[in-house]
Amino acid sequence: MESYGKILLIAMPAFLLLVLFEKWYGVLKGKETVRTFDMISSLSSGVTNVTKDVLGLSIAVISYGWMVQHFALTKVPDGPLTYIIAFLALDFAGYWIHRIAHEYNVFWNNHIVHHSSEEYNLACALRQSISSIVKIFVIFLLPAALLGVPAKVIGIVAPLHLFAQFWYHTQHIGNMGFLEKIIVTPSHHRVHHAINKEYLDKNYSQIFIFWDKLFGTFKEEDPTIPAVYGITRAVQTWNPIKINFMHLWLLIKDAWRTKSWSSKFKIWFMPTGWRPADVEAQYPVDKIEDVYHFEKYDTNETKGLVLWSYLQLVALLLFVSYLFGNIATIGNPNMFLYGAFVFAFVYAHAELMDRSGEALIAEIVKAAIAVAVLYYQKDWFGANALFSGASIAVTLYLIVSLAVTFYFHYIERPSLSTSSPSMS
Repeated sequence: MESYGKILLIAMPAFLLLVLFEKWYGVLKGKETVRTFDMISSLSSGVTNVTKDVLGLSIAVISYGWMVQHFALTKVPDGPLTYIIAFLALDFAGYWIHRIAHEYNVFWNNHIVHHSSEEYNLACALRQSISSIVKIFVIFLLPAALLGVPAKVIGIVAPLHLFAQFWYHTQHIGNMGFLEKIIVTPSHHRVHHAINKEYLDKNYSQIFIFWDKLFGTFKEEDPTIPAVYGITRAVQTWNPIKINFMHLWLLIKDAWRTKSWSSKFKIWFMPTGWRPADVEAQYPVDKIEDVYHFEKYDTNETKGLVLWSYLQLVALLLFVSYLFGNIATIGNPNMFLYGAFVFAFVYAHAELMDRSGEALIAEIVKAAIAVAVLYYQKDWFGANALFSGASIAVTLYLIVSLAVTFYFHYIERPSLSTSSPSMS
């Protein structure tokens, strides 16, 4: 956990700079693909995901180390070959995990947040799940285990494999020639993120595109069919925490409401989007039928709220950077309390961007968690030892954040319409 946190201290600023560069480049070229609130929602989603990972909030039903111990038939020699095999094994596993997440109702919940943006840009690459608490697909790393690839090698290669999937989430790179036949390119992945019927459920590969060609799920981008992004049941919120669980909540409600006992059980493992007929008739949900004519989700981006949202993003990154850099000092169970504050922070500000009636309540909950820490610890998780005014700085931030939320919630908000949608 601690070593991963150190890696993220380098990765987070790099990703942020690239995201902001893409926004600037799009404005410069007259093809802006990054909307501010959508970008902040994506970055906030990334923060919740890495916070969950750093805190170790996941359980593996079968660990990779256990598989190596019990199933290894040989042991690959130490050296570059070991890492190449590990990378290929992770890519093979990634293809099948990704495909299953798209094809079965219950597993779609773990992936919906990644596709929830109605834009396609580097920021949306950071929309990653916090709902995948139980990891059950380590079994797809069995080929690496049979070859005896050490668990520590998988641990080193896995973050690199993940980070290598960031760059191709962009609309600013066209066809890449011969590379299109080897690796996953922006063109391939634009197809994957599209909701056009011609493109749905294609291109699951993560690094090497040959998995899709081998297993029959490849689709080339067609210049006459412009990709439209998002999901067919649009999420209609900037709140990544809500997005992470909305599909699961729909499944739970559908399983409860249906009168068919068989449907109560099979709904979980039916193809993604399947609903019992009686529930679908009585409780319809909005679905995008014409992908070329629908209203993208949007809320009023006043200059003041946009500025405040950028400031909140900076504050969030400062808070999580302190957590990742000092997790050993913060220790257990305080690190989980800190994680609760981070999640409350993201939830509260996302509600404010949504212009939700719950924004002020969420902000009060966030402040209450922080005040409790400051009161009982007489410190901010040991930060006073590094900076004598840390507790005062956090207190001032909480006061300002609460006051600004009150302003946007009660003073500015009533004069605004609820949304200002843009056309796809």
